[in-house]
Amino acid sequence: MAHSYNPFPEGKLSDLAASAQESKVVISEKNEQSLKDLAFGSMAGVAGKFVEFPFDTVKVRLQTQPLDVPIFKGPFDCFRQTIRNEGFLGLYNGLSSPLVGAMLENAVLFVGYRRAQDAIREFVAVPDADGTGDAAPLSISMLCLSGGISGVFASMVLTPVELVKCKLQVQQIGHLYTKDSKTGPKPKALHSGPLSVIRHIYTQNGLRGFYLGHFPTFLRETGGGAAWFGSYEAVCRLLISREQAVAPVGTTVTQADLTAPQLMLAGAIAGMAYNFILFPADCIKSHIQTQDELRSHHTIRGVPALRQGFIATGKEIFRSEGIRGLYRGCGITVARSAPSSAVIFLTYEMLSRHFS
Repeated sequence: MAHSYNPFPEGKLSDLAASAQESKVVISEKNEQSLKDLAFGSMAGVAGKFVEFPFDTVKVRLQTQPLDVPIFKGPFDCFRQTIRNEGFLGLYNGLSSPLVGAMLENAVLFVGYRRAQDAIREFVAVPDADGTGDAAPLSISMLCLSGGISGVFASMVLTPVELVKCKLQVQQIGHLYTKDSKTGPKPKALHSGPLSVIRHIYTQNGLRGFYLGHFPTFLRETGGGAAWFGSYEAVCRLLISREQAVAPVGTTVTQADLTAPQLMLAGAIAGMAYNFILFPADCIKSHIQTQDELRSHHTIRGVPALRQGFIATGKEIFRSEGIRGLYRGCGITVARSAPSSAVIFLTYEMLSRHFS
């Protein structure tokens, strides 16, 4: 009797079916975790943005004020003049756009960070020494790489959002802040809100116009993402090792055991590292994105400046003010990033613990 050849014996078929089912479970778990990261990152971004935005307004106005005749003496003077001329809500000019951007940015950062780790583990991770088969924790350098990858994707979301935000934040510079600003009528704003800015950008430059300043944003987010996540993980591991040293024998301390103040400390340090490491790129970005609004106030040897690119803008700032010009607003930025980033990481961690 002839026997037909079966390339998949019953045992192999069952193994293939089990493997396929296991793969489906893994993919489903990853997708579920991505949805959680998306939601938790968005909520954390909103919480952090309300804390940091007034400081961000001051930073942008300090960065973009005229190079030849500075309007503000420093951060506190900028706070004072803004509140005097525009009220406290003046510190929140342009909030709606970056609020949406903060949701998108943090969602992309946290989802991208986890997915980047998954991809790296497929290439470099090995089983733990105890033979459980669980992937070993990534090194800090690998976590920095994961953070940098997530920053690449975040820059795609952030560039148009920050372009709208910056234009709204500086639109009254040179009008409100004059020598006799205490008297005289309050001028009409150049843009009525985010939609007005969006229409103006699209009318003038089309869709391409929304990515004005993308390169410095890309630099800032890639390096900043690496510093942000890398610093956070490094501080958390340090805190875990300290807790493990005093824990009872047989107790394993994990990140889930860290207290709220400890998480906020790690987040605060991460935020300061993120903002300081590539601050000149952020300064150049702000100049590029607000050149149209401030063209009549930015002068080069008495001649109004034309739109310039990344290198030309950086050179002009350096020639005018030296290295100090590239770090204008750095102090207020690093200061505001500490509480903001602390709130972001605390919110994300607490939501993850509660709903995971």
